[in-house]
Amino acid sequence: MDRSSHARSRRFAPAVALAAAAALTLAGCSSSSGGKKADEEGEAGAAAGKANTPRMTVALVTHQAPGDTFWDIVRKGAQAAADKDNVKLVYSADPNAGNQANLVQNAIDQKVDGIAVTLAKPDALRSVLAKAEKAGIPVVGLNSGLADWKKLGLMSFFGQDESVAGEAFGKKLNEVGSKKALCVIHEQGNVGLTQRCDGMKKTFKGSVENLYVNGADQPSVKSTVTAKLRQDGAVDHVVTLGAPFAMTAVQSVAESGSKAKVATFDLNKELTGAIEKDDIEFAVDQQPYLQGYLAVDGLWLYKNNGNYSGGGEQPVLTGPAFVDKSNVKAVAEFASKGTR
Repeated sequence: MDRSSHARSRRFAPAVALAAAAALTLAGCSSSSGGKKADEEGEAGAAAGKANTPRMTVALVTHQAPGDTFWDIVRKGAQAAADKDNVKLVYSADPNAGNQANLVQNAIDQKVDGIAVTLAKPDALRSVLAKAEKAGIPVVGLNSGLADWKKLGLMSFFGQDESVAGEAFGKKLNEVGSKKALCVIHEQGNVGLTQRCDGMKKTFKGSVENLYVNGADQPSVKSTVTAKLRQDGAVDHVVTLGAPFAMTAVQSVAESGSKAKVATFDLNKELTGAIEKDDIEFAVDQQPYLQGYLAVDGLWLYKNNGNYSGGGEQPVLTGPAFVDKSNVKAVAEFASKGTR
């Protein structure tokens, strides 16, 4: 038995599946940390109920880069669960893996009741996650790290299989008749982003070229993609791996004079509008709100009822699902509130 298997068998009771339907009971949320009651973008009504269990503290530690609005949606979901569960949510983030590990260590030092963490660069977090285990702090993974969460001894994982999502994306490109796609990777070393492009290459009948950009600098992203499109007129689809970069890619296509179409992973309210206007062809939705919500709710359920999702063996998948002109109106209503 390896260390992580031993840790799970020692730390957890027999498998009891997480009741994810609890996610459907909430209505209001907030993107800030620390128990705010209502979404700053508008209240949708009162939640169905609120826990009267003892106050607990959960640290949510992600690899968010400055300005990446995807994580606002994750935080809103996490805060909604925190408000319902009487949880103090402490959010921190750093795209540098070493700095992210330090943030996890800070959470351990603060003796939080649970940690939810992304594993974009899992090897860099291996040591500090072992320290969390030694300290008896339950840890769940979300968003990035589906291939590594069990090996690192985490309790549960909430997200999409990025390889499967990439393969589905490649099939979609075949359906729309693409011949050459440019896969724009906005963070080097992020295993989830690489898996998306690699998965796409497995199923796409055309050719895929990876283009690395500095995701922390949108003007640089724009100039790099624009230059590439001017240089290579054969590119008929620009594939971005995050909604903000898709909107930038639309500008690059216009400036370069390219006839390429833009498709992307992930959503936000601006992007749903772009799909409605045909500026974006389609997007893959991994439901980041649900990832944040289930991560916090899962830690609360474990502490208060001994539940854990997937029995410590299977992830809880939140995607992928395609959003295009045919179904975007149904999603846009929720995206306008900043929750899809």
